[in-house]
Amino acid sequence: MAEYRRKRDPGRTPEPVPAGPLPHGDDDTFVIQEHHARALHWDLRLERDGVLVSWAVPRGLPPEPGVNRLAVHTEDHPVEYAAFAGTIPAGEYGAGSMSVWDRGTYRTEEWTDRKVTVELAGGRVAGRYALFATDGRNWLVRRLDPPSDPARVPMPRELAPMLPVRQAGLPRPASAYAYEVDWGGVRVVGFVASGRLRLVGVDGEVAADRRISRAVEALGATEAVLDGELVTLDGAPVYVVSDLLYLDGVDLTVRSQEERWALLDGLPLAGGCQLAPRFDDGPAVREAARERHLPGVLAKRRDAPYRPGVRSAAWKRVAVAP
Repeated sequence: MAEYRRKRDPGRTPEPVPAGPLPHGDDDTFVIQEHHARALHWDLRLERDGVLVSWAVPRGLPPEPGVNRLAVHTEDHPVEYAAFAGTIPAGEYGAGSMSVWDRGTYRTEEWTDRKVTVELAGGRVAGRYALFATDGRNWLVRRLDPPSDPARVPMPRELAPMLPVRQAGLPRPASAYAYEVDWGGVRVVGFVASGRLRLVGVDGEVAADRRISRAVEALGATEAVLDGELVTLDGAPVYVVSDLLYLDGVDLTVRSQEERWALLDGLPLAGGCQLAPRFDDGPAVREAARERHLPGVLAKRRDAPYRPGVRSAAWKRVAVAP
């Protein structure tokens, strides 16, 4: 615990810094804390011999087998840290906000200086995991069991966007459609995992402005595939998100547009990532687009699925009125 105490000033940080002997538990408690520090990561801590043996996992524990993720072995923490949630002040080691993402008990299968195999039983994570040393403090973590949800679908690495057809007038019946502004921006599909964003356009990956990249950190461990446009609003780059194609192991492309929108509206997007506003009054949206010198409107059928890579009549691109 000397390394832990050396890095923290109890007069400046709210973190527990016990002075005396540490309590000794049953070597069966674990906690995962979401840490929004210089870079978002998750801290896995396993109680053992009176301390919390700790690893920083930049991308979180893998939800399915066959995937190795980096786990950096850090200093042991006091067992009291298992309940810590709060903000570590700027200038202090690990500065940033921390919350308890999951907690529970674990069972040890193997524990050596180079390999740890445990079975976790928490509210969000359940299953067998192996951690094994590779180089210095760098370890890897791997899930050994099938996904907790047998219906889980891995997030796709690629997905071509659905395209609209062009139409001169607004579609009918009007009640079957909702309307968005056609921003005239750069169409990109966004792949979000572990609070990190990868944007892919028609010609390959597109660099994301830092303001946009930081915005998706609010999604934490959520895995999602987004559809939208890169535009400039009030002089700042913004990713205007209009659709949700995948969410935490579920392929949403087969769901209706309204179902996808309902799930999209539940995501905490703000700042550099904003939800595209939707309207029921097509003529009013078209007139507003004309007044703002925008290309037009997109009319989207409320009951339509998403057809990747297809130019579908379920979406209509309507130019502004002359």
